[in-house]
Amino acid sequence: MAHVYEGKHVRTLRLLAAGAVGLSILSGVSLGVSTIASGAPASLASCKSTITSEEYTKGTLTVGTDDPVYSPWFENNKPSNAKGYESALVYALASVLGVDKSHVKWAYEPFDSSYTPGTKHFDFDINEISYTKARAQAVTFSASYYNVNQSIVALKTDKIVKHHTSAELKTYLYGDQIGTTGLAYINDHIKPTKSPRVYTTLDQAVEALQLGQIDAIVIDTPTGQYMASSQIVNSKKKLVATQVGQFPSVGEHYGLLFTKGNPLAACVNAGLAALTKNGTLTSLQNKWLGIYTSVPVIKP
Repeated sequence: MAHVYEGKHVRTLRLLAAGAVGLSILSGVSLGVSTIASGAPASLASCKSTITSEEYTKGTLTVGTDDPVYSPWFENNKPSNAKGYESALVYALASVLGVDKSHVKWAYEPFDSSYTPGTKHFDFDINEISYTKARAQAVTFSASYYNVNQSIVALKTDKIVKHHTSAELKTYLYGDQIGTTGLAYINDHIKPTKSPRVYTTLDQAVEALQLGQIDAIVIDTPTGQYMASSQIVNSKKKLVATQVGQFPSVGEHYGLLFTKGNPLAACVNAGLAALTKNGTLTSLQNKWLGIYTSVPVIKP
């Protein structure tokens, strides 16, 4: 991710690169709106000794994340309060893995440092980190805990807001930052009749949208929601954009991040599978991520 607003809304711009699968541990298990990779699942019963022997600090599950952290992933910039989707997920995961809440410790890890090579000072990091093949060369990812759909952001006055059938979507002029998954989605799935305008930065694309030079931007749903609800304003500081809709998932997703080859990843994937089976993951998504899941789905 070079620099697009990915996930964490006021984080510096990061490039969301496409990824299809996380770590190959589980076999086609649906994680709420997510699908994880193929392979043999670890047994939760066998994970106790693995967790104990592989913990960064013995007797403690150490979880890394950035500072500050934002809603709806965390609440009140306090990861330890079990509020917000990612915080609540960590404690649900700890519970199913047999780790008491009091034995969960949070550690600061800047986003850009999390996926660099080398030993990490945590057991895993949770920070809306998209899986990419490039990152997976340096670190190990869990299966998906949240799929990231692409969405359309446009000015409220643009024709695309009300006219966005598959055929109509092909007629608009799109703009996006070079190298983003949004730009790839435009070219690979929407396939417009007009070549999209490509910008060096996302800010340039946003400015082009505000000036009416393009009809829409395609960007991940969390970022799109932030852009439409908080970022794009006119000269009178009035919000002028809307999130038209989101597209079905094509595999881009957030994963928990581990030191390369960490055996804990298999146990965490088993925990994610258990949370899926008992309905916890879907429940947490419905509770905390309704702001994203409520965006209407449209077909490219």
